[in-house]
Amino acid sequence: MNEIIQEDKAAFLYLNNLGSTAFDQFWIMVSGTAVWIPLYIILVYLLYKTFGWKNMIYIVIFIAIGVTISDQLASVFKYGIARLRPCHDPSLDDLMREVKCGGQFGFYSAHASNTFFLATFITVLLRTTFRYLPLLLFIWASTVAYSRIYLGVHFPLDILFGAAVGFLIGGLMSNLTLKTISRKGKK
Repeated sequence: MNEIIQEDKAAFLYLNNLGSTAFDQFWIMVSGTAVWIPLYIILVYLLYKTFGWKNMIYIVIFIAIGVTISDQLASVFKYGIARLRPCHDPSLDDLMREVKCGGQFGFYSAHASNTFFLATFITVLLRTTFRYLPLLLFIWASTVAYSRIYLGVHFPLDILFGAAVGFLIGGLMSNLTLKTISRKGKK
């Protein structure tokens, strides 16, 4: 396990040190929520056009439940595993670029989990209607996840584990949504 952690730290240092102060504000913005509000509005519109207002109630409920599970499960892991964030790890002092720092513990990334949850959830619901949307959603989720390494708040394994959890929760919740909608009738 120690070898895996050392490799994770080495990968983090490589990726984190690719950054430059000229791009710091861009990656802070990417990591934030407000900049993505237009994307969320577009996704809600696409869901509405595909499923109608009646089914949007179920979709929004399942999204809210999924994001809550994704986010709260990350907190359970953070305090249960108690792995320091890179910006709090004394072995990385003077080796990394610290752009931003969060709470003390970082395993696993709630940002990665939440964005991969949404990307998976929306992909399952809209993949047949909007052909290239899944690719765009997973590029978005990957970009947000990488921003956490760039900023110095997560190790790569924090990101990969968070993405995997979000993917699994997104798959489960989207399939429950589709079963609920099909029982209630579309549109």
